[in-house]
Amino acid sequence: MRRNAVLLTILFAFAVTLISVTFVFWEFYKNNRAQYIDNIFNKYTVITQIYREHMMKHTSEAILEANLAVYGLSNIQGDAAVRAVFDKADILKRVGFQEVVRTMHFSNEAMHALDRVSDLRATMLESEGKIYFFLETPQGRFLLLDEQLRPYFPTHLLSAYLTIVFVIAWAVFIIWRRIRPLRILTKRVIRYAGGDRDVVFEMRGGNEIAILANELEQARKNINTLIESRTLFLRNVMHELKTPIAKGRISAELLAEPKQKARFNNIFLRLEQLINEFAMIEEASSGFGNKHIGTYRLVDLIDEAIDQSMLEPEMISVDVDSSERMACDFTMMATVIKNMIDNGVKYSPDKRVAISMEGKELVFENRGEKLRHPLRYYVEPFTKEHPARNSFGLGLYLVDAILHAHDLQLAYAYDEGVNRFYITAL
Repeated sequence: MRRNAVLLTILFAFAVTLISVTFVFWEFYKNNRAQYIDNIFNKYTVITQIYREHMMKHTSEAILEANLAVYGLSNIQGDAAVRAVFDKADILKRVGFQEVVRTMHFSNEAMHALDRVSDLRATMLESEGKIYFFLETPQGRFLLLDEQLRPYFPTHLLSAYLTIVFVIAWAVFIIWRRIRPLRILTKRVIRYAGGDRDVVFEMRGGNEIAILANELEQARKNINTLIESRTLFLRNVMHELKTPIAKGRISAELLAEPKQKARFNNIFLRLEQLINEFAMIEEASSGFGNKHIGTYRLVDLIDEAIDQSMLEPEMISVDVDSSERMACDFTMMATVIKNMIDNGVKYSPDKRVAISMEGKELVFENRGEKLRHPLRYYVEPFTKEHPARNSFGLGLYLVDAILHAHDLQLAYAYDEGVNRFYITAL
């Protein structure tokens, strides 16, 4: 989700805008519909006036229908027809009121007026796309079809709503098209960070994303040039250093005195180991040391480490199931185990190291004093517990660099005279 945060933000803004616009238009729709119904409902006053004149003057049904037809009204007769309308009708508006009818009466003495109050109720219905008026009076009930009026339909409002939604959707599409190169650039950066140095960042265009991509492309070229130069430099340095060391070892063999001969051989051997360690540290810390990851049995890694340490087998005890496997670079992980073995033997009074498994953690145990400083102190280059001892202080530094290149880490615990070093996941 974090990788699509920008796109999700745009979609969220689009959703909020769409919901807001829809709500506003829905309110407009309800208000306009209510106003429209109120306006057309006023026609019931015309209907009541026609019926009142009909009742007062006792006109014929033909005249009544003719008067109604002038206003586009037709009387629905027959119970079946009326019931068919009501079965499918929706009530739009209903109102009850009283009508006062004044009649004149004559007598021998004088003429006087008589007012009669009648309760009426008018209802406006919508059925199958037509408008009906239902009038209830003391004289009877009447259902009239209005052929002039039509139900409310928000044509203009709907057109405006769809236009605005289209504009918003088009704007979101344009924004998505604009940021799409950014997503492509992000994927390329991830590939480059994963070790693909041949990925190309260059993009066409003059916008900010294209400018950023082109600057990254130039930076990529510069970094690749530096890496190639560094690799060439290291190869030359290794070659130039190993050649005199090899010559020195050959010359040391010509010394007559055994003590001096052993001393010089030990010095040249340590120099060669130091050069190899420097090369491995550089490879692990550069981020390009995990190209040869494979799955190997732990016992094979430990056997290779023991062979490299050139220690006596009885100095190392191994309690690891043969089915245990690890995804790693074989050479580098064997070097890690070899350095942990060397470190344990060097600082243990009984010169013994035990290797075992606790869950998914590889454990190295040796007897000795507790470390005087936190573990992070010893993973720095050229640090050591006992300065008088013969140590270049790169062992744990190399271990830490290789483990981090494999997304692993080194942990430490001390319990009753036993030092425990754990290789565990980050």
